Formats: sequence, C-alpha cells, structure tokens
Amino acid sequence: MPKKILIQRDISWLSFNARVLQEANDPEVPLKERIRFLGIFSNNSDEFFRVRVATLKRMLEFAEKRKKLNMHMEDAPQTILDQIQTIVLQQQNEFNRIWDGILKELKKEGILLVDEKHLNKEQQLFVKKYFDEEVRSNIIPLMIESLPQLPYLRDKSIYLGVVMRKKNSAYQQKYSLIEVPVKATGRFIQLPSRMNEKHIILLEDVIRFNLPNIFSYFEYDYFDSYVFKVTKDAEIDLDNDVSTSFVEKMEKGVKNRRKGKPVRFVYDKEMDAGLLEYLIRRLSLNRKSNIIPGGRIHNFRHFMDFPDVFNTKKTRRAAFTHPDLQSSMRVTDVIIRKDVMLHFPYHSFNAIIDLLREAAMDPDVSSIKITAYRLASNSKVINALINAARNGKEVVVMLELKARFDEEANLEWKKILEEEGVKVLLGVPKMKIHAKLCIIKKRKANKTIQYGFVSTGNLNEKTANVYGDHCLLTANRNVMADINRIFRYLENWKTHAPYLSMCKTLLVCPTTMRKQIGVLIDKEIKHAKAGKQAKIILKVNSLSDALLIQKLNTAAAAGVEIQMIVRGIFCAMTQNKKNKNHITAVSIVDEYLEHARVMIFHNMGKEKVYISSADWMVRNLNHRVEAAIPVMNPVIRDELKEIIHIQLRDNVKARILDNDLSNNYVPSTGKKKVRSQIETYHYLHKKNIVNSEVSRH
Repeated sequence: MPKKILIQRDISWLSFNARVLQEANDPEVPLKERIRFLGIFSNNSDEFFRVRVATLKRMLEFAEKRKKLNMHMEDAPQTILDQIQTIVLQQQNEFNRIWDGILKELKKEGILLVDEKHLNKEQQLFVKKYFDEEVRSNIIPLMIESLPQLPYLRDKSIYLGVVMRKKNSAYQQKYSLIEVPVKATGRFIQLPSRMNEKHIILLEDVIRFNLPNIFSYFEYDYFDSYVFKVTKDAEIDLDNDVSTSFVEKMEKGVKNRRKGKPVRFVYDKEMDAGLLEYLIRRLSLNRKSNIIPGGRIHNFRHFMDFPDVFNTKKTRRAAFTHPDLQSSMRVTDVIIRKDVMLHFPYHSFNAIIDLLREAAMDPDVSSIKITAYRLASNSKVINALINAARNGKEVVVMLELKARFDEEANLEWKKILEEEGVKVLLGVPKMKIHAKLCIIKKRKANKTIQYGFVSTGNLNEKTANVYGDHCLLTANRNVMADINRIFRYLENWKTHAPYLSMCKTLLVCPTTMRKQIGVLIDKEIKHAKAGKQAKIILKVNSLSDALLIQKLNTAAAAGVEIQMIVRGIFCAMTQNKKNKNHITAVSIVDEYLEHARVMIFHNMGKEKVYISSADWMVRNLNHRVEAAIPVMNPVIRDELKEIIHIQLRDNVKARILDNDLSNNYVPSTGKKKVRSQIETYHYLHKKNIVNSEVSRH
C-alpha cells in the first residue's frame, strides 16, 4: 500500500484527541462540560498509551531482536514513538493552558479549588476530621527505601511521592509513597465556604495537609509531596496451556495486566529532583519511556465527574419514547407488526429494556439469545435476562470476555448469569464478538414467531444516554434466519463455521462484509465511468483499513462522490490530484459521542442503506464477528438519511478532515448555523409530536 495515500493511524488518533481538547477550549461550551472534556481527553490519553504506545514498544522490542539476528525490519515504530512524544508534549502544554483559563473562570463563579496551604481555620478542622473519619483507614504509606523491590503501582491510580526531612539536617531524608484512595472516598470534597462561594479540595490535598499526622512517629518536621502516575501496557497475554480453561486464562491475564510494563510516567514538574531520579531508576525507566512533566494535578479523568456546583444549571435534553411505541400496545406486538428504528440518545433506551422484560414474562416465549460486549454496572438488561431464566426460558448470552478494560466486569457477569441458569457463550479463539444482536422466539397457535434487533451500539443503558447509535427492531424473517445462523456458529464454532458464510441478508464479518462492501463500491465506480450519478456516504468511528481506503480512492478517481463522517481515526488522504472528485470528510465532536456506523450507496437511485457494528478497520473486518443490517423500510430509510444529511450540514461542531490534520472547523460564514446534535433532536422530536397527534385523531 503506497504510504502517500495513508495517514499514520496513531498520529490520526492523536488528532482526534486534539478535537476533544478543542471542545474544552470553546468558550461557547458550558464550564462544567469544558471540564468534562478535559476529563475525556485525559482518559483517552491514558487508553492510548496503555494500548497503542504499548503495542509500538512491543514492535520495537521485536525489531531489535530481529536486528540482532541480522533480519531486516524497518525502524518505523521508533519514528512513530518520537512523533507521539512530540505531539503529546504539545497537547499537554495546551491542556495546561486551557485548565489555567478554566480555573480563572471558576473563580469568577465563586468556585475555588483550594489546596492544603490555603485553608482557613474552619476548613483546617474540617479537613482533619474528614481525614480521620474517611481517609486514614484507606491509606497505607510505604517507606520505599527500605523495600527491596518497589511495589506494583496500579495503572489507574495516582500516588503521592513524599519527601520527609528534618529542618536542621539535609542528610536525614526519607521517601514514601501513598496511593490516593479515590475509589473509596471520591476525588472531590466540598469544604465549608463563605456565602456565594463554593470551595473544593482534592483528596490528595487532604492527605498532604495531614502528612505530619500520618508520619508523626518519625518526628520529621518538613514535608514535600508530589503527585505522579504510571500508565502500563494493557495487553493481555494468553498462554497456550491447553489444560487451562479460557476463563482461567482471562482471570490470570487480568491479574498480570497489573504487572504490565510502564509505558508512561507523568509527574508534577516541581517534583524534588532526588525523588524523581529515584522513581525513574526504581521503575526501570529511560529517556524513551515517555517521561512527561505536568502540573500539580493528574488523572484528570475523574474531572468527568466534577461536582455540580455551578450557578447556571444545564439540563440535558430528555430522551423521549419513539412515537410508534407510545400506544398502549406492548413493544413486542409493535415489532412483530412493523420495523422500528431507535436513535439513541434521542429516543429512550427503555424500549429495549421493556422488550426484554416482556419476553421474560411472556408464557409463549421459549428463548432469548443476545450478544453482550459492554454492560452497565447495574445492568437492567442482565436483570431482565435473569428473570427470563427464572421463568423457565432458555436464555443464551454471548458475553465477550475480551472486551478491553471490561474483562473483569464481564467475568463477574458470567458468574452471576451462570448461577441463575443462563447459558453463557465465551466467544471464539482469536476473534472478538462485537455484533449487537438479539433474537427472541415465541410459540403461539402452533406457529413460531421470531423477533429481535440489530444495533450499532452496546446494550448499556448508561452509555445510551450519551452515545449516538441506531437500533433496528424487527421481525423480518430473513434477518432472524441470519441471526439464528450467527448464534449456531457462536454456540459451536468448531463445527458450525460455515453458518457465518450462509448469511444472506446481514453483512457479516469476517466472512461476507468486506467482499460485499467491495461489490457495492465497484457498482458505484461502474456507474461513474458510465457518466451516471454515483455516490457513497459513510459514517464510522474509525477508517484505517488500507484496502478499503485504496478502493475509495479508486472510486473518487473514477468520479464517485464520497462524503464521510468519521469521529476518530481517519487514515485516508482526502486531497488527491488524481481524483475527479475530492473525498470530503468531517469529524463531529460534541455533547454526545458519535458512535453509529452507517453506509449509504446511491445504486442508481435504488439506495442501499445499512447500519453496522463494524468500523472500517482490519481488526473489525477480519478479526471480529460483526453484523450490518440493510434498512429496507422506506420511511425508516428516509429518516436515517435525513439524520446523516443533517450531520453533513453541521457547521458548528464539524471539523474538516484533511491531509494536514489541521482540525479546522467547517466554515459557517453566510450560512445558517447547523449544530447537528441539536438539529437531530428537534427533527426527531417534531416527528414525535406530529405522529402522536395523528395517532390521537
């Protein structure tokens, strides 16, 4: 694949995170939301280092081994790591600048982040009491100089590195580590404050204030403390021991992840030089270890949950019930009669919960089969499935244990489900099950009825409030036949592998989807070459598959009009002199996370429209079970197309994706301002009102 038509994947991802930072910098965004975007940026960065940087370091180690064996291998991983280091430091500086500005704006609103050195007498007493009652029992200071080996430092934790000495001697000095127990107590503590002011102290500063008390035994009279964190390789290595069950391997892998190699060390740039040198040495870090100086505060991901102490309260637009589901009829009866597409977070996720609850109680329902990737912590979906099992239904849950960072939670769900008699499928070796599928079977009047759904998003009622996704509820026989085929494969992948290839209506990975996408693009190329209208509209989270990018370039060169909405990774070069039509692409970053995948092929006016769980990445198309469903109902198809066209008109939150990764906003000069998420809400809400009035009359 010629490099000149591809943007490096990891650099493109950093460009996406820069768009998140843009939201934090936007004065039009409410202050609480700007702080939340800083938290999202920080969380994204952590995951990037755990996964992508860790992978590059593994590649580098492999390259060095190959070099010792005189085997040729390019040194691209190091080149990319050097680029990453430069960009990350620039973004960190921008982050610090934005945070300093936000602190000033908080102060104007009477909201002050107070550190341990600026407490009044009343606050000092409060902090001491709070520490004694809530914090002391949750901390264990470690005198690290006396330990032969530095303890394993948790990946998602922050630590206080403490320097203790006596004022009358520079030689009597000790180092200690304290893990800040955020999980136990929360990060933010509201202090007694003056009228019209809200003072907040961070948990680490509560500990700092109490250091003389914590270490009173040693009789030190001078303390310095600095926050730092370590990001570790998150890859789970699964050994080849055939005598060990897959679940045991996953449990072992999750435990071993805590011992992963450090891939980043972020510290307070004011840290004592001796302590810094000591930590770097004990952690076996070097100049290539992404050692990043920062401010006093780390783990900004907690700031996604900053206390709601703001004077101006922003109320999130409430989700509403889909108009087809507002009648007294059960969701089940509506779906058996007609297709319904839910658009989250505009439509309420309760319809999915209701569908499963109805199935759990329906005496005619014999079975429920469903896939689960990321679940809410108190999942109503799981509760409904457990109730179905208790009511004697056959319940089969394909639970993906390899869902990154949800492995531990899914292992726990496995135990809970199996205790209730639910059959839990654990997937396929070297393959993730990412398709979002459900099929419910009922027997009535000697007739089998099947219905369910195909979705672009996870069955997670919490994220459904903030993720933009589409879910098609249907009783279409051909769709249900394909879902049955997929579950036959999942229930016995060793002998039933051909069933995936037998799907006729759904496009399925890793068997048919890539090929069918190629066929659909080829048709558009053929029409363009014949001088006929040819067009492709694509919406995905990520576009990095080299073969499909090459195919899109071939289509553009032939004159196919290509418009794309890509939230995150975007590796295509849109400006290409060989193309008759430039590829136009935008990324929308706003209040909701744009998570849906949609494909629209013009097809000589007989449009082929699909929603899908799959991004256009090698991992999705080749190494995951994914499903795309054609939208056949013309009313639903037009509705979905209108939502996509609203997004293509966005000139408030859309950024242009170009070869230079400039992240310039789509210009709005002389045009009506269109903020697609608000416009989509109004569009669907208006349809909701109109349909409700029609049904009443």
